[in-house]
This record gives sequence, C-alpha cells and structure tokens, in this order.
Amino acid sequence: MTNWTIADLEYWNAQIQAKVEEFELDCYVQEFEVCDQNAMLGYMAYHGMPAHYPHWSFGKSYEQTKTMYDYGVQGLPYEMVINSDPCLAYLMRDNSLCLQILTIAHVYGHNDFFKNNFTFTSATRASETLSNFKVRAQRVRSYIEDPSIGDEQVELFLDAAHALSYNRSRNQAIKKLDHAGQRQRLIEMALPAPNEWAHLSQPQPIEMPDLQRIPLEPDPDILLFIRDHNPELAGWQRDILTIVDDEARYFIPQIETKIMNEGWASFWHHKIMTSIGLPPDIHMEFLVRHNQVVCPHPGGLNPYHVGYVLWHDIEQRFGGADTKEGRAKMFEVRESDRDVAFLRRFLTEEMCRELDLFSWRSRGEHLVVDAVADEEHWQEIRNTLLRQIGTEAMPTIKIKDADHKSSRGLYCVHEHDGRDLDIGNAEKTLNHLRTLWGGRVFLETKLKGKPAILSDGPDGFDAKLMV
Repeated sequence: MTNWTIADLEYWNAQIQAKVEEFELDCYVQEFEVCDQNAMLGYMAYHGMPAHYPHWSFGKSYEQTKTMYDYGVQGLPYEMVINSDPCLAYLMRDNSLCLQILTIAHVYGHNDFFKNNFTFTSATRASETLSNFKVRAQRVRSYIEDPSIGDEQVELFLDAAHALSYNRSRNQAIKKLDHAGQRQRLIEMALPAPNEWAHLSQPQPIEMPDLQRIPLEPDPDILLFIRDHNPELAGWQRDILTIVDDEARYFIPQIETKIMNEGWASFWHHKIMTSIGLPPDIHMEFLVRHNQVVCPHPGGLNPYHVGYVLWHDIEQRFGGADTKEGRAKMFEVRESDRDVAFLRRFLTEEMCRELDLFSWRSRGEHLVVDAVADEEHWQEIRNTLLRQIGTEAMPTIKIKDADHKSSRGLYCVHEHDGRDLDIGNAEKTLNHLRTLWGGRVFLETKLKGKPAILSDGPDGFDAKLMV
C-alpha cells in the first residue's frame, strides 16, 4: 500500500520543475511512467526500452534479476531514465512518497545531462530514440518470422554481433574520414611539407602508402567493416550488424560518462530536495536515502559518490557554492567532458585523499594494497583508475587488413597498453569474429611482453609467439 496519490506526484513534480528553471537546468520535456515491480524487471532486461527485439540474453537477464529480487539478494533501482525527447523515466509503484520525489529530482539531473553533454548530442538524436528502437525490433522480428531465415539463424548471428558490438569508435564526436579522405590524408603524410621541398638538392625517393589495401588505415568499427566488406553476407545479416552497431552507439555515451552523469544527477537532486520545503518526515527519510546513494563503497568505486564529490569541488574551486562563476564552470564541464577527461582534470591530489582512493593487486590468495593517495602515489592511483573506467576497460581491436578470398582472411591488431588479453576471452572473440567474417581470422597482440599472433580457422583456435 503506497502513501501517495498521482496528485501528490504531480504537485511535487511542479515544485521540482520550478527549481529546475531557477537553477537554469536545460531539459527535454519530462515524462514519467508509474509501473509495478514486474514491469520494472522487464524494462531492466530491455535496458529501459519499452520496445526491443527478442534475444535469449534478455530473457536470461530478466530471470536472473527476478530471482535475486524475489529472494531479497538484490533490490530494484530507484530510477531508470532513457535518453529520449521527451525524456522517459519509470517510477516504482511500491516506493514511498519520499523516494518518488527524490527519483523525480534525480531524473531531471540526468535529463539535463543527456540534452547538453557532447557525448550524447554527437552520438544520438534523442527525438528518435524510442521510434528507432521500435523499428529495429520490428525488423529483427520480421527476420525471425521469415521461414527462409528463422529464429535459430538470427539468434546465432546476434550472439556474435552482440559479443563484438563495443569494438567500434568510442569517442563518437570524432568523425571518420571516408575512403577518399583517407587516401588523401595518407598521401599528404607521405609527402614532404611544402617548406621542406626547397631544401632538397635533388629529387628524393618517396615511400608511398599502399593505397590498394583494405582498409587504408586500421578500422575500429568491426561490425560496420564486416557489413561493408564481406560479400557473402545476406541482406538480413547486414541489417542486423547495422542494428547492433546503432544500439551500441546509443549506449556508449552512458558507459563513457557514468561518473559524471550519476554525480551530476546526485548533485542536483540534493540541491533541489533541500530547497523545495519538504515536510520534516519526508526530509528525514530523504537524508537517509541520499546518504545511501552517495556513500563510498569499501573496496570498490561508487560512481555516484565520486561524481558527487567532484562536482561539489568544481563549484567551490571556481567561485564557491551557489555562485554564478561556480555554476558557469560546472555547466561548461558538463557540456565538454567525459569521465576520462573529467577525472584527469579534476581528480587532484586533495580529492584523491578526500575520497580515500588506493590501488590493490592480487598476491597469491591475498589482496595487497599497491599504492595510497599520498604525494608520491596519487597520480599513479588516478592513472590506474583512468584505465579502468568506461570503454577504457575494454581492449581496443582494429581491422588492419582484409582479403575475403585469400587464406590470409581478416587480420586485426590489438592496441596493447600493457595489459595482456585474457586468452579465454580472446578465443571466444575470434570465434565470434570468424562467424561474422566467414573465413580465417588473425589477431596481432603481445603476451608477456612478446609479439604474438592469435588465430581462428577451420582447425580451431591457435596462439603463437612471434620469433
């Protein structure tokens, strides 16, 4: 039994909207849907979307979450909000009035971030989000229902595409040159600069790039490359690669801004909730709920906590609390940064200490502290963290050379950053890659400091160190 009515939610939503305007947040039109726990579990399985194509992984996610919820092992999220215009968010029917008000305030923070942060505005059109997901779902269902294709073929192809979906360009504000543009850039790189020609006493041989190779430059967009260069794919397979890549493009900004986004929403829900005149009983519950959201996680990293603390520090350092200068700096950073840049710029030595950050590593069966946030090691801790957030935690693999008719097959390169690939995961990745490419695949990497070639073909997986 809830202690609120729809009229209560409408009243407090109006109070929050007035504060949103007063604080000069810039939001899409906001819509809320009140749902029960079963509907929320379904939305969670479909990543918050009211429509999505069918796949076994979504059903597995639903059953896992439902089982853990039914046995009290896991709760449901306070809020779930979609980057769309209008912005859609869900409210759990069984939550208290305080939790509903807190969720509504938190959602407006996310809404403002979605509308203004460059990682979202450069990657998606919020006005088309819901319709695009619905149309994609219809296309996949049409392939499943087609007797010449069927659910088994679609599911197997989706398995491989899902596994490789985030092997794509991750900073989506950077636009990739087309084939002609790449050719021109490679030629310009090979030629001497104009002011160097005068110093050449006689013609010099110029080593020109191989302009026949495909791709001309290593290509990070694996699904799209296979879609465009594997002549044996059927039309429905090309469409599925497009669909899966489009959805990865939608979700990458959320992965890349988790700390900023959750910290921003937490900062503003606190500002709003402490300024709308909550009754004492609701205010007391709010303090408890807020502290649960932004408290540190011992031995781990709570993005709500880190983001909340850093946004407060930015406001204080660049003008002070509630000042025009402090807010202007916050809005500037909210628009221009993603988590890696955000932490590199604002996770200072002082903030590392305040957040009690440290790094650890395994030693046999034990965990040992590797570094603490002191004058000597705080940058080491920050750099370690930068390699573990967002897509930085995922290996970068690019297609370097491709010849579908040759035994050379598809040749990829791993941009090694000091972290070796997990061989088990590498084997699965190459197997999925071979499923999509239809021929032998190779991956150049390093293992224990030595160059290595991993491959997958008709005779199975192989890993060889290069002499």
